[in-house]
Amino acid sequence: MVDLTKLKSPSDWAAVRGEIEAAVRGVLGPIPKDPIDLQIKTVDEVEFRGYTRRRVNYFVDNWERISAWLFIPEGKDEAPGILCCHQQSPQGKDETAGLEGDPRMAFAQHYAELGYVTLAPDCITAGDRVVSRAKAYDTKAFYKENPKGSIAAKMLLDHMRALDVFAEAKRVDAARIGVIGHGLGAFNALLLSAFDDRIQACVASCGFTRFATDKEPARWARGDGFLLIPKILDCVQSGKFPFDWEHILAMAAPSPTLIITALSDSEYANPRSCQKAVTMAAKVYKLLGAPNALDFYGHHDGHRITLEALEVADEWFERWL
Repeated sequence: MVDLTKLKSPSDWAAVRGEIEAAVRGVLGPIPKDPIDLQIKTVDEVEFRGYTRRRVNYFVDNWERISAWLFIPEGKDEAPGILCCHQQSPQGKDETAGLEGDPRMAFAQHYAELGYVTLAPDCITAGDRVVSRAKAYDTKAFYKENPKGSIAAKMLLDHMRALDVFAEAKRVDAARIGVIGHGLGAFNALLLSAFDDRIQACVASCGFTRFATDKEPARWARGDGFLLIPKILDCVQSGKFPFDWEHILAMAAPSPTLIITALSDSEYANPRSCQKAVTMAAKVYKLLGAPNALDFYGHHDGHRITLEALEVADEWFERWL
């Protein structure tokens, strides 16, 4: 595993980054980012005060079309875009759009009201993408067809396609694209920021704990039907991980990244783990001349995003987008 504290110069990082990316890809499995014709279609459109909400669908590969909520704020000028990744809820994109579930998770609606173009797609196995007669987040059907892949890599690829939607959508300033997520959404937001340099600002709430100090590292490949990263089980059994979360954060550098962590999180019970990852990744941000572009915010309200934390996220996007 690469020791980030030993990096001395930006040229050191250029070589090391490729090594880290190869290690991450080795665990995630194939990420076949081949160009496709999205064929974006608007299914319906509803106007609200301050924004319009569209239900759109588009291809994520040569066979599957998925649906998403696209919010367009009032006005004619180009606006920054924010991709809103949903948490592990069966409602998927509908919660992010404010139609169901926890109102605090309605990122797409919230940021549209603030003047951003927002997009909220379903992850595979959630929302409209639940396989017939299966429960949300049941991944068995996926692995039957993709035995060498991972749901994590598929989600990453699908979120890259979402950025392609932004590139084709009117009113979006393609040079100012952000991503936000909580829980599983934060996991996806961080991976996307690490692998796609179109992301110019990232906010991730309660999305990880370091593998090295995780008392339950098999959470990433648990046997309840939701198998996120199968190869992590090999790492758990050997006790050797080829990368950790500080490496994911470092891969995103120098893109501005805000980590929000609950200091009393029942899901990830070691908040110091997140702080340590941020501290180690900050070395890379500093080397690349962006020491203020990686930050950490903690709260004491459990595995959720608080109103205060959301205000911090708002300020982050306003600052960097």
